[in-house]
Amino acid sequence: MTTEEKEAFRQTIEKKIVRLKKDITELKELTQPIAPDSAIGRVSRMDAINNRSINEAALRKKKIQLRKLEEAFANIDTPDFGRCIKCKAPIQPARILLMPESKVCVKCAR
Repeated sequence: MTTEEKEAFRQTIEKKIVRLKKDITELKELTQPIAPDSAIGRVSRMDAINNRSINEAALRKKKIQLRKLEEAFANIDTPDFGRCIKCKAPIQPARILLMPESKVCVKCAR
């Protein structure tokens, strides 16, 4: 892997981390408890509760992705970065740019 490729990966990961942190902050706001004394009506309250649980699931998923991206960013200078953990073959650069947190090549992902 060339230095230019690593720098491109580093920039991609940094951008994704920044975007994920912003998304997580927004989702945290959307998952705040719904006050029972709010006069929003029964159906509206049910919608709000449903939306909250959907947002909580999205928040969990984003936190997991952020952890994986931060791990990839920390390991970018290691010799194993960009190598499949199953077959040890190089992961395609396009896959790393699309999913920097990926630890397996396309072949092994199937």
